[in-house]
Amino acid sequence: MPAINRFRQTLLPFLCSQSCSSLSYQMLVVAFGWQVYDLSHSVFNLGLIGLAQFLPQLCLTLVVGHAADRLDRRRIAQTCQLLETILAVALAWACLRHQQSLELIFCCAGLVGVARAFEAPSMQSLLPSLVKGEQLPQSLAWAASARQVAVITGPALGGLIYALDASAVYLGSALAYACAALWLQQLPTTPARSSTPAASIKSALAGVTFIRSKPAILGAISLDLFSVLLGGATALLPVYARDILHTGPWGLGLLRTAPAIGALSMSLYLARHPLQHRVGRTMGIAVILFGLSTIVFGLSRWFPLSLGTLAVLGASDMVSVVVRSSLVQLETPDAMRGRVSAVNFIFVGTSNQLGEFESGITAAWLGTMPAVVLGGVGTLVVVALWRKWFPELFARDRLAPAP
Repeated sequence: MPAINRFRQTLLPFLCSQSCSSLSYQMLVVAFGWQVYDLSHSVFNLGLIGLAQFLPQLCLTLVVGHAADRLDRRRIAQTCQLLETILAVALAWACLRHQQSLELIFCCAGLVGVARAFEAPSMQSLLPSLVKGEQLPQSLAWAASARQVAVITGPALGGLIYALDASAVYLGSALAYACAALWLQQLPTTPARSSTPAASIKSALAGVTFIRSKPAILGAISLDLFSVLLGGATALLPVYARDILHTGPWGLGLLRTAPAIGALSMSLYLARHPLQHRVGRTMGIAVILFGLSTIVFGLSRWFPLSLGTLAVLGASDMVSVVVRSSLVQLETPDAMRGRVSAVNFIFVGTSNQLGEFESGITAAWLGTMPAVVLGGVGTLVVVALWRKWFPELFARDRLAPAP
């Protein structure tokens, strides 16, 4: 009974807030991609959406990490969610007045990037304070499951609603962001940590220094970064949906949903059956599957095959996410979690946006299908190099550090 009460009072509100925020963001991503491609018919502009979100997150990395370690993490996340609510309402208003433009979308995408730069590290470093250390890997898997439910629902819902009315997608996104902020209100405040040093260059760089001192963590983070960076074909899904697979916005929603279905299935399995041994080797195999799935998807012209390969891609990526997140959170002191999570987020969380930019540039040069296939091949090359450069990662047996 105490465990159930603790779940209801702490972990459940956190999961609901995270799910609502993820749902809203996924709806925005679908609307951004389809609307930009509809207005410009340019794969380069699809890549610029990712860049517009990545640059603010890169520039603010050191600032947001220190803020998450000094201030109330819950309040930071709430403020960001309220800002995202306002941005979604502004986009809905522009659609209703038929004043949507590429400039407005890019501006809002950049501001969403600023908000997510503060929100993501705060949420990541908040979870370990809600559960005991030995429960963290399983809690991370449950959190990943809840997030993937939103990732599944968001694109499909966004694509369906967009086919009816673009403004309704943004209004739905605003509502979900507002709900996320309300759920966080159920959590206790986290007082400022006096043990965290005052702002300085050394303190701000502490997260980078800590990660560099842990070869297994550095290897896991960088492997995830480059695999998603090279194999990230999600920016080109509007092109596949419209010009290659010949589906409409509903097809785009399903394509974005397929990786999340695979990821959800894997996260639910890992929540019930946590990884016990050979976690480094398992992560390497998962990234290889990620690269192979990317290659098959790039060559596919059959919609069911494309959905299947994206599901495998999502499942393999989830294994990598759980291993990396567990390694980072289990070995990081609480007073440094904000700064380490910020560095982790800029390496991994923003690799999706940077990968979208890379995919857009490569597709503009080589064509859409060659760009995706080349990214998958690049992922396989990265695994081979990382096995040589980071033997500590591939030799890692358990998630918890050795005593």
